[in-house]
Amino acid sequence: MKKFLPLSIPIIDGKEKEYVNECLETGWVSSAGKFVDRFEDEISSYTKSTYSIACMNGTSALHTSLLLSGVEADNEVIVPSLTFIAPINTVKYVGAHPVFMDSDNDFNIDVDKTISFLLEETYLKDIEGELVCINKKTNREIKALVVVHIFGNTVLLDELIKVCEARNIKIIEDASESLGSKFAKGQYAKKHSGIVGHFGCLSFNGNKIITCGSGGMILTQDKDYYEKARYLTTQAKDDMEKFIHNEVGYNYRMSNVQAAIGCAQLESLDQRISKKRILHSMYAEQLKEIEDLEIHQPSNVTKSNLWLMILKINNSSIDPLNIMNRLKEEKIETRPIWQLNHLQNPYKDCQNFRIENSYNLLNTSLCIPSTVDMSEEDVTRVVEALSE
Repeated sequence: MKKFLPLSIPIIDGKEKEYVNECLETGWVSSAGKFVDRFEDEISSYTKSTYSIACMNGTSALHTSLLLSGVEADNEVIVPSLTFIAPINTVKYVGAHPVFMDSDNDFNIDVDKTISFLLEETYLKDIEGELVCINKKTNREIKALVVVHIFGNTVLLDELIKVCEARNIKIIEDASESLGSKFAKGQYAKKHSGIVGHFGCLSFNGNKIITCGSGGMILTQDKDYYEKARYLTTQAKDDMEKFIHNEVGYNYRMSNVQAAIGCAQLESLDQRISKKRILHSMYAEQLKEIEDLEIHQPSNVTKSNLWLMILKINNSSIDPLNIMNRLKEEKIETRPIWQLNHLQNPYKDCQNFRIENSYNLLNTSLCIPSTVDMSEEDVTRVVEALSE
């Protein structure tokens, strides 16, 4: 019987059980405890973020970041169409409207087109002494931009940050897939993803490079944002003894058990990234023998953690879904990249701007097995199945 080769599963190979048992033995299993504090401190140390706030998942980190960015009902938020739907849904959570952008060949938001949209399709308006960015087409205020570092590939943010600063637009980095990735070009070169915008959001879902089972983190360099984030994610308690709440808060804090797993996983993050790079190199070398197929090579603007390996199909007559179904017969899990969000039912009526390349990426890309502990024999099995 052939073993099943999954797409990306958690690897539990460190002190996870030891740390979780400590939580169970001491009774610190809920949203307080030494591992929550330790995990926040260690993520700050690793990413060089001034502040980190542990959350229950990446979606709660994104939602909180939008609230802290001042996004309100009937505002707009610029987002990529090609991404997991979580950041798009959080825009709706606050009653705002997404405006969809195209993607570049690293699967990230197309920076040039986004700048073109801001320069050509918006104008600045003075409202009560504050300059705000207004969408010419909808007359709505654009409050924030969410950039997603897709598959671990960082977005080149230099010019985009300048344009957004001039328009009073907050930048939220969705770094859910890019823990361990760094910018490789421009003024932010060598900085970790998630620390150059106003907020960065991490995810520790089971398929990420490290996991807490679930869990997320907000990164920020601003003390006021940090304090407000802790306040909102702990039900906005103004008086701990009398249970006074002067704002709507959220039960978004990470549990000590989750953080204990995260601390153990973080201890091996650098080794995992090294293994991902070896895995990527093995795929690249073996796929040279197959015409029309190659592994995606990130551009020189990013030093990617290579979280997920992407098969590029250079022949329009080849359907990625046919490959997926054929590999399924061989017990090899693959999946297409996400459906474009401006085509999803809840968002079909939202504005989109010159989306072209995203369609090409959708039709020529397939996610293939990328688990950290894959062997060379596993890679060979995948490549041989593709060759057949």
